[in-house]
Amino acid sequence: MRDPPRIETERLALAIGEPADAPAMAAYLARNRAFHAPTAPRMGEEFFTEAHWAERFPTHRDEFARAQSVRLLVRAKEAPRGAVLGVANFSNVVWGPFCACFLGYHLDARWEGRGVMFEALTAALAYVFDDMGLHRVMANHLPENVRSARLLRRLGFVPEGYARDYLFIDGAWRDHVLTALTNPRPAPPG
Repeated sequence: MRDPPRIETERLALAIGEPADAPAMAAYLARNRAFHAPTAPRMGEEFFTEAHWAERFPTHRDEFARAQSVRLLVRAKEAPRGAVLGVANFSNVVWGPFCACFLGYHLDARWEGRGVMFEALTAALAYVFDDMGLHRVMANHLPENVRSARLLRRLGFVPEGYARDYLFIDGAWRDHVLTALTNPRPAPPG
């Protein structure tokens, strides 16, 4: 079994959460609940609790061990056990001839506009392409989410379509722009 990744950049440390990270995750979600509400699916109250994350983080490790996902917490490099700055989730991994997954991410409002998510995703994408051997990462965004559109374009994601009524977000079915990035060093499926 492969060890869970510990990815470092100039300013950041990315790793799969552990039960001990539950308080930091719950605090991050509470701090950003209103900020994320317009762009994220509604979650029940349990989602925002330490107890939920203490149970959920071992599931994330199990999914990683089965090569089904890589769900990363983003933190400051100088405080890798400190406050959560953001999340980068590579989920629904499909192997075989597809070798693809979906990317979802969110960031603490206090860190918006500082290049944190670009830095985190650049390193995380290198990991899923180079270390895991994925070929394709898909990321979708609300048409009005200009920041996400700009970030994805900067990372090299290419718009591939438009999905009407794609996800139920903020009380309604919302359209999404569909984008994808393929591995710059493609290899046949292993």
